[in-house]
Amino acid sequence: MAFLMNQMLSSKLKTFSGGGAEEDGAAAGNGKETPESKGMSREEFEEYQRQLVEERIQRDKDFATKKAERANLRVALRDKYRLPESAQDSATVQMAGDDIDLPEDLAKMVDEDEEEEERDESFLNQLQSMDLDALKTKAQSTMTEMKQTAEEKCSVM
Repeated sequence: MAFLMNQMLSSKLKTFSGGGAEEDGAAAGNGKETPESKGMSREEFEEYQRQLVEERIQRDKDFATKKAERANLRVALRDKYRLPESAQDSATVQMAGDDIDLPEDLAKMVDEDEEEEERDESFLNQLQSMDLDALKTKAQSTMTEMKQTAEEKCSVM
Protein backbone atom coordinates (compact mmCIF):
# COMPACT_ATOMS: atom_id res chain seq x y z
CA MET A 1 0.00 0.00 0.00
CA ALA A 2 2.81 2.40 0.88
CA PHE A 3 4.52 1.57 -2.42
CA LEU A 4 1.36 2.44 -4.37
CA MET A 5 0.91 5.74 -2.51
CA ASN A 6 4.58 6.60 -3.03
CA GLN A 7 4.32 5.97 -6.78
CA MET A 8 1.15 8.05 -7.17
CA LEU A 9 2.28 10.98 -5.05
CA SER A 10 5.88 11.13 -6.24
CA SER A 11 4.85 11.56 -9.89
CA LYS A 12 2.38 14.30 -8.92
CA LEU A 13 4.98 16.05 -6.77
CA LYS A 14 7.57 15.93 -9.54
CA THR A 15 5.25 17.67 -11.98
CA PHE A 16 4.13 20.12 -9.32
CA SER A 17 7.61 21.11 -8.21
CA GLY A 18 9.03 21.15 -11.74
CA GLY A 19 11.49 18.41 -10.99
CA GLY A 20 12.02 15.13 -12.78
CA ALA A 21 14.53 13.85 -15.28
CA GLU A 22 12.07 13.54 -18.17
CA GLU A 23 11.14 17.22 -18.14
CA ASP A 24 14.76 18.36 -18.16
CA GLY A 25 15.32 16.58 -21.46
CA ALA A 26 12.12 17.90 -23.09
CA ALA A 27 12.76 21.58 -22.51
CA ALA A 28 15.91 23.33 -23.55
CA GLY A 29 18.22 24.53 -20.82
CA ASN A 30 17.38 28.18 -21.51
CA GLY A 31 13.63 27.72 -20.80
CA LYS A 32 12.41 28.16 -24.41
CA GLU A 33 9.64 26.05 -25.84
CA THR A 34 10.65 23.29 -28.19
CA PRO A 35 8.54 21.18 -30.53
CA GLU A 36 9.15 18.20 -28.27
CA SER A 37 7.90 20.04 -25.18
CA LYS A 38 4.65 20.86 -26.97
CA GLY A 39 4.29 17.39 -28.44
CA MET A 40 4.30 18.64 -32.04
CA SER A 41 6.31 18.06 -35.15
CA ARG A 42 8.72 20.76 -36.25
CA GLU A 43 6.38 22.01 -39.01
CA GLU A 44 3.41 22.14 -36.65
CA PHE A 45 5.48 24.00 -34.08
CA GLU A 46 6.65 26.58 -36.65
CA GLU A 47 3.06 27.09 -37.77
CA TYR A 48 2.00 27.49 -34.14
CA GLN A 49 4.75 30.08 -33.52
CA ARG A 50 3.78 31.98 -36.67
CA GLN A 51 0.14 32.07 -35.58
CA LEU A 52 1.17 33.40 -32.17
CA VAL A 53 3.16 36.19 -33.80
CA GLU A 54 0.27 37.08 -36.14
CA GLU A 55 -2.17 37.16 -33.23
CA ARG A 56 0.18 39.37 -31.22
CA ILE A 57 0.55 41.77 -34.17
CA GLN A 58 -3.22 41.92 -34.65
CA ARG A 59 -3.78 42.48 -30.93
CA ASP A 60 -1.21 45.31 -30.90
CA LYS A 61 -2.80 46.86 -33.99
CA ASP A 62 -6.27 46.74 -32.42
CA PHE A 63 -4.90 48.28 -29.22
CA ALA A 64 -3.23 51.11 -31.16
CA THR A 65 -6.48 51.75 -33.05
CA LYS A 66 -8.51 51.95 -29.84
CA LYS A 67 -5.89 54.18 -28.27
CA ALA A 68 -5.98 56.52 -31.28
CA GLU A 69 -9.79 56.61 -31.23
CA ARG A 70 -9.75 57.65 -27.57
CA ALA A 71 -7.10 60.29 -28.29
CA ASN A 72 -9.18 61.56 -31.21
CA LEU A 73 -12.20 61.87 -28.91
CA ARG A 74 -10.15 63.79 -26.35
CA VAL A 75 -8.93 66.14 -29.09
CA ALA A 76 -12.52 66.72 -30.25
CA LEU A 77 -13.70 67.41 -26.71
CA ARG A 78 -10.79 69.78 -26.11
CA ASP A 79 -11.70 71.66 -29.29
CA LYS A 80 -15.35 71.78 -28.29
CA TYR A 81 -14.75 73.10 -24.79
CA ARG A 82 -11.81 75.28 -25.84
CA LEU A 83 -9.33 73.52 -23.56
CA PRO A 84 -5.57 73.52 -24.16
CA GLU A 85 -4.32 70.92 -26.60
CA SER A 86 -2.37 67.88 -25.50
CA ALA A 87 0.79 67.10 -27.44
CA GLN A 88 0.54 63.44 -26.50
CA ASP A 89 -2.98 63.07 -27.93
CA SER A 90 -2.02 64.94 -31.09
CA ALA A 91 1.01 62.68 -31.55
CA THR A 92 -1.10 59.55 -31.00
CA VAL A 93 -3.62 60.67 -33.62
CA GLN A 94 -0.85 61.55 -36.10
CA MET A 95 0.84 58.17 -35.60
CA ALA A 96 -2.41 56.34 -36.31
CA GLY A 97 -3.13 58.40 -39.40
CA ASP A 98 -6.23 60.24 -40.50
CA ASP A 99 -8.30 57.10 -41.00
CA ILE A 100 -9.20 56.97 -37.30
CA ASP A 101 -12.76 58.04 -36.57
CA LEU A 102 -14.64 58.49 -33.36
CA PRO A 103 -16.49 55.39 -32.18
CA GLU A 104 -20.12 55.60 -33.28
CA ASP A 105 -21.66 55.86 -29.82
CA LEU A 106 -19.17 58.52 -28.74
CA ALA A 107 -19.67 60.48 -31.95
CA LYS A 108 -23.41 60.37 -31.32
CA MET A 109 -22.90 61.74 -27.81
CA VAL A 110 -20.70 64.57 -29.11
CA ASP A 111 -23.28 65.43 -31.79
CA GLU A 112 -26.06 65.55 -29.18
CA ASP A 113 -23.93 67.85 -27.03
CA GLU A 114 -23.28 70.13 -30.01
CA GLU A 115 -27.00 70.31 -30.81
CA GLU A 116 -27.79 71.15 -27.21
CA GLU A 117 -25.08 73.80 -27.19
CA GLU A 118 -26.49 75.32 -30.39
CA ARG A 119 -29.96 75.55 -28.80
CA ASP A 120 -28.45 77.18 -25.71
CA GLU A 121 -26.46 79.59 -27.86
CA SER A 122 -29.58 80.56 -29.82
CA PHE A 123 -31.39 81.32 -26.53
CA LEU A 124 -28.41 83.36 -25.34
CA ASN A 125 -28.36 85.23 -28.64
CA GLN A 126 -32.04 86.08 -28.19
CA LEU A 127 -31.33 87.38 -24.71
CA GLN A 128 -28.46 89.49 -25.95
CA SER A 129 -30.49 90.96 -28.78
CA MET A 130 -33.33 92.02 -26.46
CA ASP A 131 -33.58 95.63 -25.36
CA LEU A 132 -32.91 95.46 -21.63
CA ASP A 133 -33.87 99.08 -21.03
CA ALA A 134 -37.31 98.49 -22.51
CA LEU A 135 -37.76 95.38 -20.35
CA LYS A 136 -36.70 97.30 -17.25
CA THR A 137 -39.13 100.16 -17.87
CA LYS A 138 -41.98 97.72 -18.61
CA ALA A 139 -41.30 95.79 -15.39
CA GLN A 140 -41.17 99.01 -13.36
CA SER A 141 -44.42 100.28 -14.86
CA THR A 142 -46.12 96.95 -14.15
CA MET A 143 -44.97 97.07 -10.54
CA THR A 144 -46.20 100.64 -10.17
CA GLU A 145 -49.61 99.71 -11.59
CA MET A 146 -49.90 96.73 -9.24
CA LYS A 147 -48.93 98.89 -6.28
CA GLN A 148 -51.55 101.53 -7.18
CA THR A 149 -54.23 98.86 -7.64
CA ALA A 150 -53.37 97.32 -4.29
CA GLU A 151 -53.49 100.72 -2.55
CA GLU A 152 -56.91 101.42 -4.01
CA LYS A 153 -58.38 98.08 -2.95
CA CYS A 154 -56.69 97.75 0.42
CA SER A 155 -57.29 100.30 3.16
CA VAL A 156 -54.31 99.11 5.26
CA MET A 157 -51.75 100.15 2.66
